Amino acid sequence: MRRFPAQILPISAQGVFVKILVTPRSFGKTNPELFDRLAQAGLEVIRNDTGGILSAEQMKEKLADCAGVILGVDPMDAPVLAAAPALKAIAKYGVGLDNIDLAACKERGIAVSRTVGANSNAVADYALTLMLMVARKAGLIDRRCRQKDWGKITSIDLYGKTIGIIGLGAIGRCVVRRAQGFGMKILAHDVVWDDAWTAKEGVERADVDRICREADFITLHTVLTDETRNLINAQRLASMKKTAVLINTARGGLIDEAALLAALKEGSIYGAGLDVFEQEPPADPAWYELDNLVMGSHCSSSTAGATETMGNMAVDNLLRDLGL
Repeated sequence: MRRFPAQILPISAQGVFVKILVTPRSFGKTNPELFDRLAQAGLEVIRNDTGGILSAEQMKEKLADCAGVILGVDPMDAPVLAAAPALKAIAKYGVGLDNIDLAACKERGIAVSRTVGANSNAVADYALTLMLMVARKAGLIDRRCRQKDWGKITSIDLYGKTIGIIGLGAIGRCVVRRAQGFGMKILAHDVVWDDAWTAKEGVERADVDRICREADFITLHTVLTDETRNLINAQRLASMKKTAVLINTARGGLIDEAALLAALKEGSIYGAGLDVFEQEPPADPAWYELDNLVMGSHCSSSTAGATETMGNMAVDNLLRDLGL
């Protein structure tokens, strides 16, 4: 049995029944025993019963009495945090922290954790899936075949082409390994550069502008910050090859979506595969009419293996930070 100094007794040991909120829709979907772990720790779980991402107002309502939250991509800004006076710990179900006001958390002493590495292979797999689907027009071919249209559709190759990877964290490095299997020339950009690893893996350092000019496939795996917002803008889209494919499994705000929508409509790039948007689902009906776009529902990490690992890590992190 774990022992704690008197001043940091776990909340449940003080006779307090603790509420927590769980927002990710995939949490516990394939391993419902995660909810048993939380209940056995003396926690009352409030679930996201909306079927979608919670709004700020919904977050405020559900978090009002909660000491902890297992958080997806739902908003956790300063106003939401202010509506949760009892909050002590945020366990991010994933790695991106751009939906959390970290300064406000630090000021309040709220512990924030992430599930680093849990979904890297799943997201890298999906990034490659999007590359193949866009390049080979697999979605369009499938739709035509279901209409009994067996006409041939010409597409482009992936093998032996140049890939540009923006962000060489855990996911970006997994993409490198997959690109190697397709015999691709690999360009990459990251603010922190590992000379030894990149030399060993045959990765050439390039800035974002060069990647946009030279790469046949451009895939984003970087965090969303004030510096990276609209990283892919109208100017960089205009510099891309007409045969370029743009992939985003990171955050919607990395791309100027109005500029990308215009580029896809005009055919100034070959296509795009987007698992993330600034607004999900996107409101503009024009997105849904494009044949050179493959859309995802922010599901790149939603595999049985990744969600199970993320779920267990998030529970471990939350229980630790609540002192349970």
